[in-house]
Amino acid sequence: MLPEIYHLPFPMPYHGITVEQSLESLEQLFKADVDPARVAAIIIEPVLGEGGFYAAPPELLRRLRSVCDAHGIVLIVDEIQSGFGRTGRMFAIEHSGVEPDLITIAKSVAGGVPLSAVIGKANIMDAPGPGGLGGTFAGSPLACAAGLAVLEVMREEQLLARAQDIGRFMSSRLKGLAVSFPCIGEVRALGAMVALELVKNGKADAPDAELTRALVQAAGRHGLIILSCGVYSNVIRFLAPLTIPDALLKEGFRLFELALEEVAGGGVKAKAAG
Repeated sequence: MLPEIYHLPFPMPYHGITVEQSLESLEQLFKADVDPARVAAIIIEPVLGEGGFYAAPPELLRRLRSVCDAHGIVLIVDEIQSGFGRTGRMFAIEHSGVEPDLITIAKSVAGGVPLSAVIGKANIMDAPGPGGLGGTFAGSPLACAAGLAVLEVMREEQLLARAQDIGRFMSSRLKGLAVSFPCIGEVRALGAMVALELVKNGKADAPDAELTRALVQAAGRHGLIILSCGVYSNVIRFLAPLTIPDALLKEGFRLFELALEEVAGGGVKAKAAG
């Protein structure tokens, strides 16, 4: 809602939006709407969070880095959901090899204690004068102690590797379900940041928001809390704690499968009979 904030299409191969189309939109924006010399920053989530868990292709991130370097634009990556080991790296941007100028972090950074932060290059972070940086959830002693404890646990329990293991398990189970349930259009994963997209008749251009809502409600009746997201409100996102025991992870998927059978099982039987 702020003035002079411009939005561009995010690459979504499943929906036919390519990296080139996204970059062409940026080029057109510079030609028609705003001089790149006036642009302060380009902000991107390496993996869309609320938008549906689409991972930004490395090529896009590399090209954006080049555009920012050419025009003196600050490249900011939002790692609120994708950071702190969720994708198998400390930050999702590391998968691309791109070095941003600023990174925003929160959520997992302090294990549930309210804390947010900005990580940045020294020449940017040192630019404001004393008292020039602040925030509502910035740096209380308790939160900082919790943040240090989180880093120790991540190192001691090797949670980056654990995220990869969780992601492989979830992806395998969901892709197995996709064989029997044509409503599962696509399974996406980067480490333990996993999603499935629900569609009608296996068609990417027919998102099924109604089925998604029904699945969330059915899972709740079985004792499992799940969250939906996505531009079309048809994506179920999986964000299991990286410390979750295997037995609990498997139990969660058992309940999810029961809920899916409840809301979409009829379609599977009809398909098999046909």
